Amino acid sequence: MGSFFTSRLFVISLIVVVVAATLPWYVSGYVLGLLTVAYYFGVFAMSWDLLFGFAGEVNFGPTFLIGVGAYTAGIVNAQFGLSPYICIVLGAAAAVIAGFVLALPALRVRGPYFGLTTLVAVLILQSFIVVFADLTGGEIGLTIPDVITIDSHANYWIALGFMTISAAILYGLAQSPVGLVLQASGQDAVQAGALGFNIVKHKLAAFVVSAFFSGLSGALLVFYFGTASVGTVVDIAVGVNVIVAAVLGGRRTVLGAALGAIFLIVAGEFLRPTGELATFIVSAVALLVVLFFPGGFLGAALSREARQ
Repeated sequence: MGSFFTSRLFVISLIVVVVAATLPWYVSGYVLGLLTVAYYFGVFAMSWDLLFGFAGEVNFGPTFLIGVGAYTAGIVNAQFGLSPYICIVLGAAAAVIAGFVLALPALRVRGPYFGLTTLVAVLILQSFIVVFADLTGGEIGLTIPDVITIDSHANYWIALGFMTISAAILYGLAQSPVGLVLQASGQDAVQAGALGFNIVKHKLAAFVVSAFFSGLSGALLVFYFGTASVGTVVDIAVGVNVIVAAVLGGRRTVLGAALGAIFLIVAGEFLRPTGELATFIVSAVALLVVLFFPGGFLGAALSREARQ
């Protein structure tokens, strides 16, 4: 980790954060709102990359963890009127518990079966939201009585600070001995297990960490939106965007996942006037990156730096 603070990646990351912190002074509220959402999606993508990029487990249902955190926080606030901060903590805790419960059976299967298990969990959550509409708001959505703040600048700084801290923690974890074990197990679980590493234990830890940051980010996001709905936090399409963002930014880079998420959100918004063509353009760019830059944006930059 010591070499990281002298690397080009650290310098670039520091410059980006500093510049991002100054944006509220000279950009519109519209741009700040767009970036606020992008930063939360950046945390979604980084959390997913920890599980897939390092542990090698393809989670097709990241919105299950996001949705549990978001809806738990929203329901508690709507039903009991507790402080948003308490609700956010409860949302993150619920996501961790749900992630732990899901991971126990899911990690017992391999290959596509793990991904299918996580995908089914999303479908179950969607059905729960629709069936218990009196509690969850159903397909219409759940209105959140309280918000953290209505100040666009404050919301932006909260999102930026949260993404920055999350990036530092997740990147540090990925570069730690735990991250190395996860990487080894993702490449060859049998050989890593033969070396004496408890593969299931490490993967379970990665799943729980991913669940914590996904749930926490989901809870923060609904208190920014003021509402929770299937389309914003649980829909499978949202999960696909999270996965594409992580792949675009660079698998096994963590920080690149945030870059990919910001690119997707901003590009999608600015291409909105083109209608359905926007999805085609963004999808085409994602396909080209996967084909010609399999390491993603940041992965390509880091490999170029290593060659130099």
